[in-house]
Amino acid sequence: MKKLDISIVLDVFDSVKELPQPIEQLMQAATAARERAYAPYSSFKVGTALVLENGVVVEGNNQENAAYPSGLCAERVAAFYAGATYPGVAIKNIAITVRSLNHTVTVPTPPCGSCRQALAEYEVNQKSPLVVYFMGETGQVVKANSVKDLLPLIFDSSFLK
Repeated sequence: MKKLDISIVLDVFDSVKELPQPIEQLMQAATAARERAYAPYSSFKVGTALVLENGVVVEGNNQENAAYPSGLCAERVAAFYAGATYPGVAIKNIAITVRSLNHTVTVPTPPCGSCRQALAEYEVNQKSPLVVYFMGETGQVVKANSVKDLLPLIFDSSFLK
């Protein structure tokens, strides 16, 4: 038997103000999108903004439904819109922020498993890293240099061949 050691390195910024200016602006767009989220069931608002290689910024937010859980997460709303509207254009960076209507979220909150898988598909298809920045409502921001850092044993189309 062999052991497989998987390790990742994430960058942690103490606040949004420490981010490079373009990423700070991207996080501000994600924050604005978060406030427009439709989350009457979970009271947990998520906003995201991603920037494409052509410079276009696409925003998304979670959209819940009474037929819970048939809503859609913010990350997939933005990524699917980008894929539908700008096919073949790579996603360079994505910023994600969350806010609970019940308490202050100060812990950086990464994308859920379904969103990680969806983002991994885009990263594999574009053959270049998709950099992920995520935070709570306030406080630290975490940077992953690739979706693979958040989902190291990704399932992609190579397994289906």
